[in-house]
Amino acid sequence: MQRSGAELYDWLVSHGSIAHRDEVRQAGFGTSLLRSFVRDGPAEMIRRAWVALPAAAPDLVAAARAGGRVSCTTLARRRAWWIPASALGAVHLHMTPGSGSARTPAGWDGALHWTKPVAPVPLGSLLASIEDALAHIAVCEPFDTALVLWESAARVERLAAEYLRSVRWGTRAARELAQAVGGLSDSGLETLVVVPLRRWGLQVRQQVTLAGRPVDLVIGDRLVVQIDGYEFHSDSAQRTRDIAHDAELRLRGYTVLRFSYAQVVHDWPAVAAVIRRAVAAGLHLAR
Repeated sequence: MQRSGAELYDWLVSHGSIAHRDEVRQAGFGTSLLRSFVRDGPAEMIRRAWVALPAAAPDLVAAARAGGRVSCTTLARRRAWWIPASALGAVHLHMTPGSGSARTPAGWDGALHWTKPVAPVPLGSLLASIEDALAHIAVCEPFDTALVLWESAARVERLAAEYLRSVRWGTRAARELAQAVGGLSDSGLETLVVVPLRRWGLQVRQQVTLAGRPVDLVIGDRLVVQIDGYEFHSDSAQRTRDIAHDAELRLRGYTVLRFSYAQVVHDWPAVAAVIRRAVAAGLHLAR
């Protein structure tokens, strides 16, 4: 059956507005239709391999132009892992050594990761594997920030800590992160707090159930730390339950410290000072 340009347009929209030429052909759209669609229609052909509509995501278009795949913190953003505010703008791409020269637009401020793939991906994909994204994060971000990203990925992608330790990582940084991942951080953001507290020599437990509900962190025996995520308080009923749970914990002899996303990410010294004072006052010790 003869396919039309309108059908090709709708098909592209349903596939994220960008697709490999071979995938377009496999969907039943012939070479002559594709040529006329690019010549006369809104689409463009990128590197004679990718067909893209104007609505295609900029990071995918950048990957197609460069001959690479979206990776590192850019893939993290796509997959809804926690990422630092500093990583919101730049596009990070995975380039396979020997794949040819990259072609990036003038003024492009992204990063290219020229590494041998850790895990295979389909030839027609513009997205790197989760494992490769984690490998690039390991060398692209400071250890503490990278650990937050790895913990968030472990939660979102349901990656067991044992699996991450079994991967044949190519760098020492990635291997150290794999050893450090505990897989217990409910939001990933908790890791920003857990790592420095443990460096102080404090006993920190994560996701402990107290009074019928899990709490983010328990320092010692009696000091509870709760961390509200970025999207927190979108649900007033949830907020009410949290306040009631905090009150119940206090009645049971616990000290509860609750911090916001902004405090942990943007004002960690102030958060650290409060926790240090609580420890100095012995609020983490059993009474």
